[in-house]
Amino acid sequence: MVYTVMLGAVFGLAIYAVEAHGQSAETETMPPPASLKTVPVPGLSASELDDLVTDKKAAIQLGKALFWDARVGSDNVTACATCHAHAGADNRIKSQLNPGLLAGDKTFQLGGPNYTLKASDFPLTRHADVNDAATIIGDKNEVVSSQGVFTHSFTDVSRTGGADTCASVSDAVVHGGSGFNVGGINTRRVEPRNTPTMINAVFNFRNFWDGRANNVFNGGDPFGLRNPDTLVWKLENGVLRQVDFSLQFAPLASLASGPPLSENEMSCQDRTFAKLAQKLIGLRPLANQTIAPDDSVLGVRAFAAPTYGALIKRAFRPAYWSSISILNLSAADALKFKTVDLELSRQSRNPGSSLRPQQFNSMEANFALFFGVALQLYQATLIADDTPFDRYAEGQTAALNAQQLRGLAIFRGQGECIHCHAGAELTSASFSNVTGEGRLDQRLGDNGAIFRYDNGFFNTGVRPTADDPGVGGVDPFGHPLSETRMAQSGKTDLLGSRFNESAIAPAALTAVDGAFKTPGLRNVEFTGPYFHNGGKATLMQVVDFYNRGGDFAAKNHPNPDPTIHPLGLTEAQKRDLVAFLLTLSDDRVRFRRAPFDHPSICIPHGQAGDEKSLKANKTGAATDIMVCLPAVGAGGAKAPLSTFLNLDPFQH
Repeated sequence: MVYTVMLGAVFGLAIYAVEAHGQSAETETMPPPASLKTVPVPGLSASELDDLVTDKKAAIQLGKALFWDARVGSDNVTACATCHAHAGADNRIKSQLNPGLLAGDKTFQLGGPNYTLKASDFPLTRHADVNDAATIIGDKNEVVSSQGVFTHSFTDVSRTGGADTCASVSDAVVHGGSGFNVGGINTRRVEPRNTPTMINAVFNFRNFWDGRANNVFNGGDPFGLRNPDTLVWKLENGVLRQVDFSLQFAPLASLASGPPLSENEMSCQDRTFAKLAQKLIGLRPLANQTIAPDDSVLGVRAFAAPTYGALIKRAFRPAYWSSISILNLSAADALKFKTVDLELSRQSRNPGSSLRPQQFNSMEANFALFFGVALQLYQATLIADDTPFDRYAEGQTAALNAQQLRGLAIFRGQGECIHCHAGAELTSASFSNVTGEGRLDQRLGDNGAIFRYDNGFFNTGVRPTADDPGVGGVDPFGHPLSETRMAQSGKTDLLGSRFNESAIAPAALTAVDGAFKTPGLRNVEFTGPYFHNGGKATLMQVVDFYNRGGDFAAKNHPNPDPTIHPLGLTEAQKRDLVAFLLTLSDDRVRFRRAPFDHPSICIPHGQAGDEKSLKANKTGAATDIMVCLPAVGAGGAKAPLSTFLNLDPFQH
């Protein structure tokens, strides 16, 4: 039996033939990926920008300030950057475990909610023979992810810059307990999936591991046209009214509208963007943090904003913020904005929450719009395209040594990496691949059956499919996250961005359950731990995983991609492949040089005590241990970034 797999449009008609016994061969010689510098940066159209933005530079300044400002979090501690401060990802090691909530597991097998990770904990799925998937000798379904906020329900914001007023909720009682407490003392909640880097995320057609940060931004939440409600207010002919709103190709804006209200990541439960606006609009950006004088965006010569409100007025069209009308918004209005939190990771709703009638002005009511667009424009500047590999692809043949070139050949050939990590972006989930080849793809399965799947999303056998549905899950409206299943159910009108694949009849079979978005690989040296569960600590452990054909590919049949099979790489070949992956690091990221420079920030890194005993603070929650990162200007820092746990990338 032969399975045929279509590759990205960037490679024309090249295909792989994958034999039933697991050996593979290229049927055509595939060109190496191009330099990322050759790829246009996707984003808002000129007309969309013109309708919204009056000063793009000011909007980027607003985005960077909001991304790094710890006051965006309900606790005045948690910024977007808190989980994205290390090459755009998170390398903290204490209190970073989720017990496997998406698999229905609330107990910890590895340690506990305040456990400190160590090298010997990895990989989470262990084999007697690293090259043989059938030799599992130990397995833990914990997820290594990012600590967020304590379990609280929202009451109100402070208008003077203080932390939100929130009611403490015992984690031991919500949902029957979700594991984030020790002896009744709450620890910070931990997200149910590992934190991906947001550097180069502008090239993704959808964001989050399961793609739920939609390619269309609706101005209010991550779900694009799937949300039937109108969420944006606009002053038209002197009248403030709600308007139909959609920004095409704005998945970073969709992504940005999720975490600030997430009860796991940044917020007390049931806070709204309008309330966050009331907290921030009158404040000076980053007033409690330090900005380097030569910060490439926020430095003293480039940035002078007395308040966030003033910066919004400078950046955006008056039609979206200038109305003097006062809006009376009900609890039902607040519920139109949907939470990004996955159902099994949430606490139960507090009936005494803040969802009650509120009064807002148009700037406050549209704060999710300003937040999302500003962060999209800022993150669109975070492009790492000056790696040794990019220089090699540009014709500087000496940029890679002999070992790295052997690794590139394996990446393109026997390793089959290029099937999923396609194109200059090194991901088939990229804007150019998805819009070029098509948003749906197909392959042949057993007995000639056709399987359809979302382009760029693959089940690679990292975990049993039942542990986490990935793109096979559902959105808050009950729709499939998978565009394949949306097409099967006739809901293509909700997919936006000129979805038009009606000529390809959807097959009855899908390969979307347990599938996750393929990440890009630049700076992968620094973004461990790896995979959606954070289960591998080093690049060699990742290579071992693919060399043995995944960990649970056989169990997950027929969902895994046919390229997930034993590769037969020797130890020397594996080392060559790791050596090539290290050529994908950009020294501007390594040393935090512009545009990757940043303000200072203090980050929670676990709580005082260990997984068995905690010290409570005056609120009754565990006492944070804070690690502070100094401000870095455009010239960067002297010390380079480290790998996860400071591990050698070649370590098994």
